[in-house]
Amino acid sequence: MDGSPVRKDAPEDLAPRSSTRLIDEGAALRASLLQELPEIPARYLYDDTGSELFERITGLSVYYQTRTEISILERAAADIVAHARPRHLVELGSGAGRKIRILLDALRADGPSVTCTMLDINELFLLQSIDRLSADYPEFVFRGVVGNFMTDLGRLGPAGGRLVVFFAGTVGNLHPDERRSFLGDLAQRMDDADALLLGVDLVKDPARLEAAYDDPEGVTAAFNLNVLSVLNRRFAGNFDTSAFRHRAFYDRKNAWIEMRLVATRKNEVCLDALGLRLAFDKGAEIRTELSCKFTRASLEASAGEAGLTIDRWYTDPADLFALALVRRRRS
Repeated sequence: MDGSPVRKDAPEDLAPRSSTRLIDEGAALRASLLQELPEIPARYLYDDTGSELFERITGLSVYYQTRTEISILERAAADIVAHARPRHLVELGSGAGRKIRILLDALRADGPSVTCTMLDINELFLLQSIDRLSADYPEFVFRGVVGNFMTDLGRLGPAGGRLVVFFAGTVGNLHPDERRSFLGDLAQRMDDADALLLGVDLVKDPARLEAAYDDPEGVTAAFNLNVLSVLNRRFAGNFDTSAFRHRAFYDRKNAWIEMRLVATRKNEVCLDALGLRLAFDKGAEIRTELSCKFTRASLEASAGEAGLTIDRWYTDPADLFALALVRRRRS
């Protein structure tokens, strides 16, 4: 916790979850699965296999988000650094760490080095990313935190000169109520010298959106179905992945994509660690992910509810994606 780089032989911030936290997690999952529309929180998508599959998704031709966000960031990085003037860089959901390199290059060119704290739910990907970044950017100090951005913002250090980055449209994976809570919590932990860089996917042709979440290669389907294997392993379950199929669709009213798993036949599932038995009729569905899409106005409204405001807005020529530099609104 002292800012020293995380090493595999000294994972200070990579401590295992406490038994109390595991109990809370199980109770939350149980409640989600017992809803009228059963739901599996999206964080369970990102085990080692799921994280690797998602990296494959980002390279697919139909998945425009990653390459578009990178192109915006390459054009805007110098301007972002000039306006944010960070002393500390914090990345939420760091994944493979590709995009943070663009900001690190801009910071390196700008002069003084900064500390960099990276939070991710997947320990393997986080360690690998920090190893590579530490080798390529020896003048920066990297610290890793294995955690959930919904619950672990308090582990990221004090406010003051921080640039918090949240790429990949991940903020859109939060239900509006969760997003309100997340942005409100983050705003309370910011001061006037802090800034937040948000990557958001923009409202567009539904056909293009749906294609990005149901690729013809079937990678997204494999990514979605893998979540059942995660639950089997972690909660002593017996989901049969062949009894479900992937479905993705755009909800125009709510301006979000939903990913679901649809039962292809009647089946029963036990999750022994949760003391839970579930019965699925053919056609029954489980929601696994939301991906909200934004306009500038809708993001401004969402940020405003948390006491934040958009300072700068960067997008691509086709308005597919945007990066918003957000600050705490001064009273």
